[in-house]
Amino acid sequence: MCNLYRLHAGAAAIAQLFGASAGPERNRLDEMYPGSPGLVVAQGEVRTMTWGFPLAMTGRKGQPVKPRAVTNAREDKLASAFWRDSMARRRCLIPVGAWAEAEGAAGRMTRTWYALPGDAPFAVAGLWRKTDEWGDAYAMVMVDGSAQMADVHDRMPVILPRAVWPVWQGEDPVAARELCRTWPGELMVDRTGQRWAGDLPGNAPQADLFG
Repeated sequence: MCNLYRLHAGAAAIAQLFGASAGPERNRLDEMYPGSPGLVVAQGEVRTMTWGFPLAMTGRKGQPVKPRAVTNAREDKLASAFWRDSMARRRCLIPVGAWAEAEGAAGRMTRTWYALPGDAPFAVAGLWRKTDEWGDAYAMVMVDGSAQMADVHDRMPVILPRAVWPVWQGEDPVAARELCRTWPGELMVDRTGQRWAGDLPGNAPQADLFG
């Protein structure tokens, strides 16, 4: 799963890189965590949305509590009711500079970052929809992890080469589904000493039921 990623570029720079128009950008951090605002390219426009689809939750006594942000959509679950309509009609590109996974023993986990070679943001396959709770929200599509990260996690985001961006955003969900593959190329790996839990706001360190 991916519950933390970073993007230093703003909406104008992303619009130029992705050949899109730049919509209004809400205040956001350079590091995105579940429930925070992030940039996506949807319907030809760079837009700010909330990272994570809201999942209704109840407390021990059955009372409604704050929804949980589901940030990851497993490629083998895209036909489920939770993701089906978005996969069919609302696919987007998520600009990413690098994503992080937790590495190490419980209680002492640190952040290990993964990125593509070079400095430019790359595109991750995303889904989006309108929500009553948070407005427009998005999630990353996940597949089996590459061999380079096998010792840290068994899943990774779907990285989309520029040549297939129009296919992912196009009208054919079957063709888009075929793009959900493990990235075959090299990954840049940065193992840091920065703590994972305790340094992240919100519910970022939690496991993701759908990712």
